[in-house]
Amino acid sequence: MIQPASQKEQPVKLIECPRDAWQGLPGQIPTERKVEYLRALIEAGFRHLDAASFVSPKAVPQMADSAAVLAQLKLPNDAEIIGIVVNETGAERALATNVVTTLGYPFSISETFLRRNQNQSPNENTEILRRIKARAETAGREIVVYISMAFGNPYGDPWSEERVTEAAREIASLGLGAISLADTAGVATTEQIRRVVRAVSNLGERCEIGVHLHGRREEAAPKVLAAYDAGCRRFDSALGGLGGCPFAQDELVGNIPTEEVLRALASRGVPQPVAIDLENVLRLNREISAAFAA
Repeated sequence: MIQPASQKEQPVKLIECPRDAWQGLPGQIPTERKVEYLRALIEAGFRHLDAASFVSPKAVPQMADSAAVLAQLKLPNDAEIIGIVVNETGAERALATNVVTTLGYPFSISETFLRRNQNQSPNENTEILRRIKARAETAGREIVVYISMAFGNPYGDPWSEERVTEAAREIASLGLGAISLADTAGVATTEQIRRVVRAVSNLGERCEIGVHLHGRREEAAPKVLAAYDAGCRRFDSALGGLGGCPFAQDELVGNIPTEEVLRALASRGVPQPVAIDLENVLRLNREISAAFAA
């Protein structure tokens, strides 16, 4: 339920995003190293992982082995594995793994980005979402929809809070369980985050609202706290602040670092969503990224 006033009592949900962290790295990470890292995240206590994508391997070669990676994981019963899809073919591949519990679908309000990222028109984007929803329901899976470019875009496409809330209203009307507001290009200000999260949260539909923020490390804490103060209790992040969408612009803007999210929430006395050995997981993350970033 979207309830900004009462959400102060709701626990924070942290979604760790290795898929987003890896997809822009130029060096191909071996399947076994991805498996090792995902196992380390699970052992460390992370339970919500944006771990895979099922898109064209030509478009995102780094994630071509997603099914093979997931096949080697032993998951606790309370684990959520998000697989990103942009069409029905991808949805079928994700569902066939029997490991993906949630399909992630990008719903862009920037037509330029929609063409670059998914080669779809706005009408096609909506219609494909409807069809994927039907497939997910049949398979007993959930869907999270990402409103891409939710805080502006680098292309000069029209943007307003009204366009974001209209998109959120359309998504929520389909009966979907979660919406994540994505700052795809890392352009959001703290005040903008506060206003947009509050506006979408006030729609009154039954849907969980989250944020998927990109930006520099020093921007993370103010942005996280702006979203938290506006009622958000779902945060996407990546250890080390790696990642970014390779289709958004020429220069990748990383995810907000998980460690900064945890520190920002701790500064407010918010109970930590995961109890982890942060330094150990960060070390493994640095080893993997350094080896394949060149």
